[in-house]
Amino acid sequence: MKATEFDEKFAAGEDLTKVLDISQAKRINQVQKRIYVNAYSVDRILLRDIWPIEKVDDYKVHFARSVKNEDDDKVHSARRNSKTEPLDEWVRDRLAWQDWQEYRPNYNDFNRTFIFSLMRFYHEEDTWLFGGIFRVIARHKNCYKVELTENGAPFIGRLKLLSSYRAHATRVNFENHYDNFEVAEILREPYSGRSFPGYEGINLSFNELESIVKNGRPDWKAALQSVKGIYLITDTLTSKRYVGLADGEAGIWSRWSDYVASGHGGNAGLRELVKGTPNMAYYRANLRFALLEHHSIYTPNRVIIDRENFWKEILLSRGKEGLNRN
Repeated sequence: MKATEFDEKFAAGEDLTKVLDISQAKRINQVQKRIYVNAYSVDRILLRDIWPIEKVDDYKVHFARSVKNEDDDKVHSARRNSKTEPLDEWVRDRLAWQDWQEYRPNYNDFNRTFIFSLMRFYHEEDTWLFGGIFRVIARHKNCYKVELTENGAPFIGRLKLLSSYRAHATRVNFENHYDNFEVAEILREPYSGRSFPGYEGINLSFNELESIVKNGRPDWKAALQSVKGIYLITDTLTSKRYVGLADGEAGIWSRWSDYVASGHGGNAGLRELVKGTPNMAYYRANLRFALLEHHSIYTPNRVIIDRENFWKEILLSRGKEGLNRN
């Protein structure tokens, strides 16, 4: 179409869009730009967004976690027990958690007024559970004296933060981390132990089992009360194993509650680990519990006993290399 013909039809008000190619049309003197939108950054909620904290340089942040090997423990000793998960201790005993803040190594880590305490939420990667803000009220040569403050009290045991921090030092300056803490979740109630994972997924430290039993977790209790079974206890320090059975009316829950009460549950081999002297610290640091198989609560006890003997032979848990004495 010639320009003169186009002008005439345009002036007459005719629809000319069918003869126009507007795919390459541009506004005059306008430069096209590509804009990237990071949806993740828009959706993120940072700690500072929900909890403005003034004078962050008055705080140390405590990344409390267990240590998996001796080399780490030599470099990084800011903890009560290198094998114990602080998350499990917090659930079990709040005073034990306070001990983590009061432990003092050879150097003065907590040299500021406040401690913003976090415990590694080891069930989820790079996740930390808020354990309260402590005030340092005294610094002794071998320990600190601290008190839990009301600041942030509604968040204790409920606020989960994301941080990929993995350096050796666990007691570091708060201002270097405050702006980067991302809120992962705020639990409806303070954490009281992980949910029951199914019978095939049971693998517990003594500390975790203790917290589950003492808190009477209804999901765990209902599941373990309703079955008989064969279980395995492993001493991670010696690698020795004990195979046991639960054939009572209250099932596995009742039998495992015996271990929480005494540490050894009446087993001679487990008593020998501490030379007959009750030592809950040893059991908490070294014992792990797993369920090998489970059966209906109505299963005849003879079947349970036979299955226990089967696993004792398979796992070589009798004799010097094991903890079974029959």
